[in-house]
Amino acid sequence: MDNPTYNPKEVLFMREELTAVGFTEVFTIEEVDKYIANKKDETVLVAVNSVCGCSAGCARPGVGAALQNDKIPDHSITLLAGQEKTAINHIRDTYLSDYNPSSPNMILFKNGKILKFFERIHIQELTAETLADQLVDTFNEHCTKTGPSVPKEEYDKLSFTITCGSKISRV
Repeated sequence: MDNPTYNPKEVLFMREELTAVGFTEVFTIEEVDKYIANKKDETVLVAVNSVCGCSAGCARPGVGAALQNDKIPDHSITLLAGQEKTAINHIRDTYLSDYNPSSPNMILFKNGKILKFFERIHIQELTAETLADQLVDTFNEHCTKTGPSVPKEEYDKLSFTITCGSKISRV
């Protein structure tokens, strides 16, 4: 188990905002590879969640809205930067070695290959709605699973918290 950077109780809501829209949390290298490296012609959306403001203001609400689309990835997994350090470093070293480390980010994989990568530098310039639109375009191009990830009635009950990560206690 990694030593978390942030108080696990204080970041729980950040995790729940993604699991509520259908993401599966992964914590280990083995879990990461089970999804990303599979050769089953399935799409896998990886969301590297973050405590930063662009994750709160754009990334989590944007991907939540995008997963209400008619076409969605076969699997959606998430890890929280600063918490699942070993697993995130494995993703960066194994699958994203051509890119600078950043969070938040969203990557759509198929058969271990990147189809689309939304880096922090791009995400922080977008609104949640614009990110959702760009993700939907990506899903429509590459995905075949029928959406939404959660029923509309459940999604409509959700709210996404916008908070500055500097207010989260470090451990």
